[in-house]
Amino acid sequence: MPAAPTDAAPVVPSRVGAAAGPPSALPRVDLVLLAVSVAGISLSAPLISATAAPALAIACWRNVMSVGVLGPYALLRHRAELRGIGRRALLLAVAAGALLALHFALWMPSLRMTSVASATALVTTTPLWTILLMRLLGHRAPRLVWLGTCVAFLGVLVLTGVDLSLSSRALLGDALALGAGLAAAGYLLLGAEVRRTVSTTAYTLVCYTTTAVVLLVTCLLTGTALAGWPAGVWWQIVLLMVTAQLLGHSLSNRVVRTLGPSVTSTAILLETPGAALIAALWLGQWPPVAAYPAVALILLGLVLVARGGRR
Repeated sequence: MPAAPTDAAPVVPSRVGAAAGPPSALPRVDLVLLAVSVAGISLSAPLISATAAPALAIACWRNVMSVGVLGPYALLRHRAELRGIGRRALLLAVAAGALLALHFALWMPSLRMTSVASATALVTTTPLWTILLMRLLGHRAPRLVWLGTCVAFLGVLVLTGVDLSLSSRALLGDALALGAGLAAAGYLLLGAEVRRTVSTTAYTLVCYTTTAVVLLVTCLLTGTALAGWPAGVWWQIVLLMVTAQLLGHSLSNRVVRTLGPSVTSTAILLETPGAALIAALWLGQWPPVAAYPAVALILLGLVLVARGGRR
């Protein structure tokens, strides 16, 4: 079952003492599953941009559907655990779900304001925010991680400068995507703490349910339409849930055990060029030439962070 439902799959440095890494001969089946995972995640941003429904409504229904899929399994196999979750773990899981709702509420509208390439590249800065938050909590990162962080943030500055030259709306979209990455970092840190004592399935159900409720209340308070669209829109939302969450993140969580965190996290970074290519061919969204070096800097920085985190 999916444990990290953010579309732009975060690359979090593995802790010292984690798995040593992939074997010399990588399993072909897992490599195929990893490719399917990257493809599923890459499709999510263009699909959201193309879906003719309010961004908040898409986020709400996506999580409601996810609870509908996960709920029966979790209640059947983890009912006793769900009843016995401690107060602290429950509060942290609810807080993580609220941050995940904030992530969706910021990132999905950003796709309507700036290009898919910019929004995807900026939201993948989640690991950088994670590192900064962990540093505030007293954790030290290797030098290579800090080097990667500086390189990636340089790319962020270049990319936002490019978008500012296009329009203030594009710059606002960039800001929303960055905020979404920060919210996802908080969600990940809280989730990691909860999963010390709670299974992934039980935690995910509480988190998804909280996210769905928060987004539903937000839609009702803002007067966002939750229905009245053609059948094709509903199928697009279902496809989004299947590709981004059930295939994308579930498969990446599946193969990380055999391929190792370094291979998996680096491969998932292909989401940014993958989403940009799909958006260009499908939606005609060709980023300005000046944006390519900026995106390359962000990806290079994230690769350094992944490598440094593994060491």
